[in-house]
Amino acid sequence: MSADLTRLSAADLADRLAAGDVSSVEATQAHLDRIAAVDGAVHAFLHVSADEALATAADVDARRSSGEELHALAGVPIAVKDVVVTKGLPTTAGSRILEGWVPPYDATLVERIKAAGLPILGKTNMDEFAMGSSTEHSAFGNTHNPWDLDRIPGGSGGGSAAAVAAFEAPLAIGTDTGGSIRQPGAVTGTVGVKPTYGSVSRYGLIAMASSLDQAGPVTRTVLDSALLHELIGGHDPLDSTSIAEPLPPLVEAARQGATGDLTGVRVGVIRELQGEGYQPGVLARFHESLDLLRAAGAEIVEVSCPHFEYALGAYYLIMPSEASSNLAKFDGMRFGLRVVPEDNPTAERVMAATRGQGFGDEVKRRIILGTYALSAGYYDAYYGSAQKVRTLIQRDFDAAFAQADVLVSPTAPTTAFKLGEKLDDPLAMYLNDVATIPANLAGVPGLSLPNGLDDGLPVGFQVLAPAKADDRLYRVGAALETLLEKEWGGPLLAQAPELETR
Repeated sequence: MSADLTRLSAADLADRLAAGDVSSVEATQAHLDRIAAVDGAVHAFLHVSADEALATAADVDARRSSGEELHALAGVPIAVKDVVVTKGLPTTAGSRILEGWVPPYDATLVERIKAAGLPILGKTNMDEFAMGSSTEHSAFGNTHNPWDLDRIPGGSGGGSAAAVAAFEAPLAIGTDTGGSIRQPGAVTGTVGVKPTYGSVSRYGLIAMASSLDQAGPVTRTVLDSALLHELIGGHDPLDSTSIAEPLPPLVEAARQGATGDLTGVRVGVIRELQGEGYQPGVLARFHESLDLLRAAGAEIVEVSCPHFEYALGAYYLIMPSEASSNLAKFDGMRFGLRVVPEDNPTAERVMAATRGQGFGDEVKRRIILGTYALSAGYYDAYYGSAQKVRTLIQRDFDAAFAQADVLVSPTAPTTAFKLGEKLDDPLAMYLNDVATIPANLAGVPGLSLPNGLDDGLPVGFQVLAPAKADDRLYRVGAALETLLEKEWGGPLLAQAPELETR
């Protein structure tokens, strides 16, 4: 029974909870048992909040028994990336400099999750301060891909993606600065969505790059992502970049798409996001998916976004520049780690010692790069020029969306690589985000869903839509998911190897 509960989609589990077929306590305990059984091998979680989750579940069950009208997802367990602050639960952002820190407040999206009655199973592993493409830069050890424990689960949100792929949680929250929801989704066979910038509150996210960061859902189905997206999205006066408009009807769009009919939808294939550097099997699955969309009635057109080739370079100037500013607060003076030198412990030396021990190599690398790019005499040449490229990329999107309703590409150029394979080559690591970064620079929404296997490993298909048109992602994504599952005879994750349990 408990194994069956962990295999259900969030929507199916919600239906069983609402019907009284199962209690939230039973569902939550089933997932906690699954975490206890397999997370020793996967290491998706940094902190498991069993008592708190079961208390929430018991409260939901009591309220449901009394006849109270509850949110559609009430009682469905969820995991939260450890870059999102949670009152009373440790929040480390994957860094030693915040080890043991317990926030005094909740992020807005966490408040909404708690108000809706979703038990929070715990906090998931991540690259330190979300800086990485493999979750190998966590200060607390690697997360492993459930499809092959010797491979990366993507990054920076590998913990959330691995938890969902390993059936440890039906839902999770990730954050996406350059692809950190979508790229882990691609390599773990899960669905990941980066909402329109400003449509989900960033209040309570530990910032890396404020103009790029965006929280979003990590799930096993497109409908589940729509349900979670509608829950956490919407205007927040505590976030100055929050869009003061309601979300479009996401769940309705997903249900419409699930019929498999895309008649009249124009799908633009981005010429620059395929070809050299892309694994042959990734491209093969991509073109097979295009054939399915065409058969569903979609019109397939090719579009060109000529400035996308400069996106990676622009991103790796803008992101480190903003990160160097945002991480200045971690100084050993106010909260988190403090390292006091034995001799002459001045404020400056305490800061230097704290940062030296508290930050990992990748964080230091990006702080140095960002500080240099912002320094006197170099600002216009580097950061200023990168922002001009960002404008050109936004114009490329505008031109492409004049020709198509959505744009598509492979989510990542390769399947999951071996742990340690690219640690000594940061530039090779950065290339994993080549297809996802443009959306962050332009603020447009993106969705990744699994569209097959290459040599036994998942491949991802990316759908991009204009800003504030997130519903288009869900219509096209759900349609492709329906068509693919007809071919596979069920979800792709059903083909994943079973993990050994303790």
